[in-house]
Amino acid sequence: QDHVCSLPKVPFRGAPCSDAAGSQVPYSTIMKQVNSSLSGLLWDEVQKAPFYEYKDSAGQFHQVWFDDPHSISLKAAYVKSRGLRGIGMWNGNSLDYSREAAAEQQTQAMWQALTP
Repeated sequence: QDHVCSLPKVPFRGAPCSDAAGSQVPYSTIMKQVNSSLSGLLWDEVQKAPFYEYKDSAGQFHQVWFDDPHSISLKAAYVKSRGLRGIGMWNGNSLDYSREAAAEQQTQAMWQALTP
Protein backbone atom coordinates (compact mmCIF):
# COMPACT_ATOMS: atom_id res chain seq x y z
CA GLN A 1 0.00 0.00 0.00
CA ASP A 2 1.43 3.41 -0.95
CA HIS A 3 2.75 5.54 1.87
CA VAL A 4 2.33 2.82 4.49
CA CYS A 5 5.42 1.37 6.08
CA SER A 6 4.72 -1.12 8.84
CA LEU A 7 7.13 -1.40 11.73
CA PRO A 8 7.47 -4.61 13.67
CA LYS A 9 6.23 -4.37 17.24
CA VAL A 10 9.54 -4.39 19.07
CA PRO A 11 9.26 -3.72 22.80
CA PHE A 12 11.36 -0.77 23.88
CA ARG A 13 10.81 1.13 27.10
CA GLY A 14 7.19 0.04 27.11
CA ALA A 15 6.34 1.53 23.69
CA PRO A 16 4.86 -0.81 21.05
CA CYS A 17 6.42 1.06 18.11
CA SER A 18 9.79 2.68 18.67
CA ASP A 19 13.26 3.35 17.35
CA ALA A 20 14.16 -0.23 18.25
CA ALA A 21 12.32 -1.22 15.05
CA GLY A 22 14.21 1.17 12.77
CA SER A 23 17.61 2.70 12.38
CA GLN A 24 19.16 6.13 12.16
CA VAL A 25 20.40 7.42 8.81
CA PRO A 26 22.90 10.30 8.59
CA TYR A 27 21.52 13.52 7.09
CA SER A 28 24.24 13.42 4.45
CA THR A 29 22.94 10.03 3.26
CA ILE A 30 19.36 11.31 3.24
CA MET A 31 20.27 14.34 1.14
CA LYS A 32 22.04 12.12 -1.40
CA GLN A 33 19.28 9.51 -1.51
CA VAL A 34 16.07 11.56 -1.47
CA ASN A 35 16.26 12.84 -5.04
CA SER A 36 16.82 9.37 -6.50
CA SER A 37 14.25 7.71 -4.25
CA LEU A 38 11.10 5.95 -5.38
CA SER A 39 8.86 8.80 -4.20
CA GLY A 40 11.01 11.90 -4.18
CA LEU A 41 10.49 14.29 -1.29
CA LEU A 42 7.10 13.96 0.43
CA TRP A 43 5.62 16.11 3.21
CA ASP A 44 3.36 15.05 6.08
CA GLU A 45 1.19 17.99 7.09
CA VAL A 46 0.23 16.47 10.46
CA GLN A 47 3.82 15.80 11.58
CA LYS A 48 5.16 18.85 9.75
CA ALA A 49 7.99 16.67 8.53
CA PRO A 50 9.47 15.45 5.25
CA PHE A 51 9.95 11.82 4.32
CA TYR A 52 10.65 9.68 1.29
CA GLU A 53 10.20 6.10 0.21
CA TYR A 54 12.48 3.65 -1.50
CA LYS A 55 12.94 -0.05 -2.18
CA ASP A 56 16.24 -1.68 -1.35
CA SER A 57 18.05 -4.15 -3.60
CA ALA A 58 15.97 -7.01 -2.12
CA GLY A 59 12.72 -5.20 -3.01
CA GLN A 60 11.96 -4.30 0.62
CA PHE A 61 9.94 -1.06 0.98
CA HIS A 62 11.33 1.63 3.33
CA GLN A 63 10.27 5.06 4.54
CA VAL A 64 12.80 7.58 5.80
CA TRP A 65 11.45 10.36 8.04
CA PHE A 66 13.70 13.27 8.90
CA ASP A 67 13.83 16.95 9.71
CA ASP A 68 15.09 19.57 7.32
CA PRO A 69 15.50 23.34 7.74
CA HIS A 70 11.82 23.93 6.93
CA SER A 71 10.47 21.40 9.46
CA ILE A 72 12.90 22.48 12.16
CA SER A 73 12.04 26.15 11.63
CA LEU A 74 8.33 25.35 12.04
CA LYS A 75 9.04 23.53 15.31
CA ALA A 76 11.35 26.29 16.53
CA ALA A 77 8.72 28.94 15.71
CA TYR A 78 6.11 26.92 17.64
CA VAL A 79 8.40 26.75 20.67
CA LYS A 80 9.05 30.50 20.48
CA SER A 81 5.36 31.38 20.01
CA ARG A 82 4.44 29.38 23.12
CA GLY A 83 7.17 30.95 25.23
CA LEU A 84 8.83 27.58 25.83
CA ARG A 85 12.42 27.39 26.98
CA GLY A 86 14.06 26.05 23.84
CA ILE A 87 14.49 23.39 21.24
CA GLY A 88 17.15 20.83 20.53
CA MET A 89 17.89 18.36 17.83
CA TRP A 90 18.57 14.67 18.08
CA ASN A 91 22.02 14.32 16.56
CA GLY A 92 23.98 17.27 15.20
CA ASN A 93 26.87 15.00 14.30
CA SER A 94 24.67 13.35 11.63
CA LEU A 95 25.00 16.48 9.51
CA ASP A 96 27.56 16.58 6.70
CA TYR A 97 30.56 18.63 7.82
CA SER A 98 32.61 17.96 4.69
CA ARG A 99 33.94 20.84 2.65
CA GLU A 100 31.55 20.18 -0.25
CA ALA A 101 29.62 23.35 -1.11
CA ALA A 102 26.18 21.67 -1.02
CA ALA A 103 26.97 20.00 2.30
CA GLU A 104 28.17 23.25 3.86
CA GLN A 105 24.98 25.01 2.75
CA GLN A 106 22.72 22.22 4.07
CA THR A 107 24.49 22.09 7.43
CA GLN A 108 24.44 25.86 7.86
CA ALA A 109 20.71 25.95 6.99
CA MET A 110 19.96 23.25 9.58
CA TRP A 111 21.72 25.17 12.38
CA GLN A 112 20.11 28.48 11.36
CA ALA A 113 16.65 26.87 11.47
CA LEU A 114 16.99 26.37 15.23
CA THR A 115 16.77 30.12 15.84
CA PRO A 116 13.57 31.58 14.39
